[in-house]
Amino acid sequence: MKVAIIGGGAAGFFAALAAKENHPTATVIILEKSSKLLAKVKVSGGGRCNVTNGCTAISELIKAYPRGTRQLKKAFRVFSTQDTMNWFEQRGVPLVIQEDNCVFPESQSSQSIIDCFLKEARRLGVEIKTGYGVKTLQQQEEQWLLSFLKEDQAPEVFDKVIVATGGSPKRSGLTWLEELGHKIEEPVPSLFTFNMPEEAVRELMGVVVEPALANIQGTKLKADGPLLITHWGMSGPAILKLSAHGARILSEKDYQFNVQINWTASRNDDTVREDLQSIVRSHPKKNAANLAPYDLPKRLWRFLLTKAQLPEDKVWGEIGKNGINKLVALLTNDVYAVRGKTTFKEEFVTCGGVSLQDIDFSTMQSRVCKNLYFAGEVMDIDGITGGYNFQSAWTTAFIAGKLG
Repeated sequence: MKVAIIGGGAAGFFAALAAKENHPTATVIILEKSSKLLAKVKVSGGGRCNVTNGCTAISELIKAYPRGTRQLKKAFRVFSTQDTMNWFEQRGVPLVIQEDNCVFPESQSSQSIIDCFLKEARRLGVEIKTGYGVKTLQQQEEQWLLSFLKEDQAPEVFDKVIVATGGSPKRSGLTWLEELGHKIEEPVPSLFTFNMPEEAVRELMGVVVEPALANIQGTKLKADGPLLITHWGMSGPAILKLSAHGARILSEKDYQFNVQINWTASRNDDTVREDLQSIVRSHPKKNAANLAPYDLPKRLWRFLLTKAQLPEDKVWGEIGKNGINKLVALLTNDVYAVRGKTTFKEEFVTCGGVSLQDIDFSTMQSRVCKNLYFAGEVMDIDGITGGYNFQSAWTTAFIAGKLG
């Protein structure tokens, strides 16, 4: 049996290793169109590679996937986050679970993961061909004829093909799969930060509020977690989560919308009002600028006082009912105009790809074409930040590699 793996990234390598372990006598070849293998693994997590998430409860884990939730619930029973951790540790890559549940190699270097994959590929006898871009896939009865972009590369026939080409930012990058009869969900960016060119809050770049609650005005979209103010707007897990869950809606809005921030996390107006009144009673002579509620960063608190038109030298006892009302509104429902987005070029994640309706998740085989399988982000699956995108890549690649 001859097996082609199209794509030399995370899902491609994992699928190739799984295929060779399941079918030791098969010829397994990774075809990577660029000269670089595992490029996204190299830069992910700031070069540390967030391989998975420490969450082991599948019911919780699937909440991290705006698209693919139902299908992954079934798939994670076959290969879970714990299986991923075991897989790497058994192959000589010790891992550490951070407080936020992100899992990294103990070395804090993505090179450990790359070296592990290359070593395993050598050990198992997986062939790797770089500079092999697939031009067309043609079905010949139950086999596949692959032709390549370079004229000096002769077409080859394979018994099984696993497509692991990763997310495509443009629909044109998926035309070859559409031509085989697959439905393509329009690719749009996921995991992006909010640009706020008109907002003065950008002057607070570097300030982190943990946790904050963010929601998109006029929608049901909301997300909580640490929020980071940057020189272009807002980022951090709360914003990235919101961008992932709202990928399609925000694309339709052309990234022009208002975001509402609750700086006190999920506290409501009444609770915040009571808390502020309690400060007034306890510290009436204390300078308001020097006593921030909810351990808010000093710079942010002073910014909010200015926004509420309250002088920084005012003491709590002089703020008055009107001042308290203004602060309550800003603390629980501070509104900012978003005018565009910024994506992380190296860690680009797309929402969209091959429709999940066209894939049998018990085998990852195409429902449209026999002996054609999918793994990773080429499908309409994506997760929030925290190791979730790699986990869906490992899981789908592991199942695809059974070649069932």
